[in-house]
Amino acid sequence: MNKLSNGEKIFNVFNYLFLSLLAFATLYPFWYVLVSSLSTGEAVSHGKVWLWPSGVNLESYKKVIHFEGLWLAYANTLFYTAVGTAVDLAFTTMGAYPLSKKRLLGRKPITLFITFAMLFGAGLIPVYLNFRNLGLIDTRLALIIGFAVSTFYVFILRSFFSSIPDELEEAARIDGAGGAQILLRIYLPLAKPAYAALGLFYAVGKWNGYFWAMVLLRDEDKIPLQVLLTKLVVQMRASDQMLGIQDVGSSMTPETVIYATIMVAVLPIIVIYPFIQKYFVQGVMIGSVKG
Repeated sequence: MNKLSNGEKIFNVFNYLFLSLLAFATLYPFWYVLVSSLSTGEAVSHGKVWLWPSGVNLESYKKVIHFEGLWLAYANTLFYTAVGTAVDLAFTTMGAYPLSKKRLLGRKPITLFITFAMLFGAGLIPVYLNFRNLGLIDTRLALIIGFAVSTFYVFILRSFFSSIPDELEEAARIDGAGGAQILLRIYLPLAKPAYAALGLFYAVGKWNGYFWAMVLLRDEDKIPLQVLLTKLVVQMRASDQMLGIQDVGSSMTPETVIYATIMVAVLPIIVIYPFIQKYFVQGVMIGSVKG
């Protein structure tokens, strides 16, 4: 085993130090939100919370659990994530599968058009006017089909389909299988790793999305959790009564309620992410190597 040189040892020391500082800077904001949500309002207001909860109490979480509109927003987010991800994968398949076939007429112009759309966006106002002209303002359909396809993911899935040998399709056609049967019985089963990775990418995007939901939705019964959370953060200092916090002493403040709401909002992702992390890594490599 070769010994490390002095320069390599010094580099490793600085490398570990830098990565440790980077990890701390990344994780500490989340940790601070967690310990603050478990601390008393007085401790948070006076800056006594740093690494550990001060005066542990669960009053903020009790308030969040009974907060009006929270569980409806949670249900809306689950609906947009589940249905939206399924629609996204279906639309992505309809775009990627034909483009993976060299026999498709106009394949190159279509690919160039999609690439152009990926690199250059229309802008906020034209997109909003398009939604308005289609009558999708304040509808759930706007969030489901309005952003149903990511052109980048279309190219990723197309590359994966292209890596599947054409001989499999030819053999299936000899056996009398049609185009739909070939897609459903050959390509989709073989592309399960690709769909797992892309499905997770789509789902995380749907779960965390709030901007267009905030712009397009006006009915409070339709807004997702992230929009509700954004409104709470913006309005937090405007009025304590908006959160229904009155005469609660020092055990709970708007800040601790907001922190508890953030934890409730990110809890599903925190629980699921360790089990799906490998798919995110795999998704980066999908279609990157062919042959």
